[in-house]
Amino acid sequence: MQLGSFRNWERVDLALGPGPTVFVGRNGEGKTNLVEAVGYLATMSSHRVSGDAPLVRHGDTQAVVRAALRRGDRELLVEIEINPGRANRVRVNRGPLPRPRELLGLVRTVVFAPEDLALVRGDPTERRRFLDELLVTRTPRLAGVRADYDRVLKQRNALLRTARLARGKAIETLDVWDGHLTDLGGQLLAARLRLIADLAPHLARAYADVAGEGAPQAGLGYSSTVPPAGDGTAVPHGTAVPAAAELTAAMRERIAERRGDELDRGMTLVGPHRDDLVIQLGPAPAKGFASHGESWSLALGLKLATFALLRGDGEDPILILDDVFATLDAERRAALAAVARSAEQTLITAAVIDDVPPELRGVRVEVGGGIAVVVKDAVPAGEGGIP
Repeated sequence: MQLGSFRNWERVDLALGPGPTVFVGRNGEGKTNLVEAVGYLATMSSHRVSGDAPLVRHGDTQAVVRAALRRGDRELLVEIEINPGRANRVRVNRGPLPRPRELLGLVRTVVFAPEDLALVRGDPTERRRFLDELLVTRTPRLAGVRADYDRVLKQRNALLRTARLARGKAIETLDVWDGHLTDLGGQLLAARLRLIADLAPHLARAYADVAGEGAPQAGLGYSSTVPPAGDGTAVPHGTAVPAAAELTAAMRERIAERRGDELDRGMTLVGPHRDDLVIQLGPAPAKGFASHGESWSLALGLKLATFALLRGDGEDPILILDDVFATLDAERRAALAAVARSAEQTLITAAVIDDVPPELRGVRVEVGGGIAVVVKDAVPAGEGGIP
């Protein structure tokens, strides 16, 4: 992996082999920046900030993330130029991709970081982002559906603001945008519901492993502005998911019912952009009811479930554990270490090596003073991962 002008790194070049690698150094030295770059290859976004500008080293105008990737018997060279305020550029095997989002799904990661507590305790935006990023990882074509939905939503909202002041022709045009929005919205809703149905059994098992015997069962539900998509209660295993066409029709009907409210407020009130993934603990939603410890267990369980789901698709994702072992108790540490030890490639950050379970201290990278040094010989390269 090579970085140029990424965060605090002017330039760094590291060989990362399979198995666990631990980045060790004092806070503020750039450990998290290194694994953040790997995560960026997978989602073209950061798990720490919402925009690209903070990713570029102060004083520079562009950052570069480059990695050689092994997937089975294939070797790929992936490069992203991060250009805040302008379009990013992506190359694979030195050839440009016409649309950067074509990279999505090529690199798969699961990141567990302190920020993930917001999946349980934060606002719905965090959970929608989690769902949609996982959707695109599993089914890259949905990146186009998601992008088109966001574009149509923005244009429809602009039209609603105009129609609020001067109705007439704007209302006729709104009917056209309703068709585009509901078609894309139905596809996105159906995909989210299928994902929740696939993920929920993995979460139940992962949470039971983390929380121990006697803990209430964890589940997933969906709270939607489109009634057939869900009322927030946990989805029983084996429940049939409504078809995209059914959800499109229901969304169109609901939008017609809310037309007056939307015109009054100048914004779209119906659709997947207003929905929420509901994480449940026993019979109650976790948000507002789960203790701090239960919330941590749910956040960890959700990421372990994500890892299991992607592994079940036939390929281990890269597991990234960013400064989390110091915050976990012995039981949660053991559950996480067991998965990390079994992963094809795991990247771990820690302020001190003693925070990391001994079985995960295979290769260590010492980070400090703008330098990252491998202090133990790397494991011989194998399949998968980023070398």
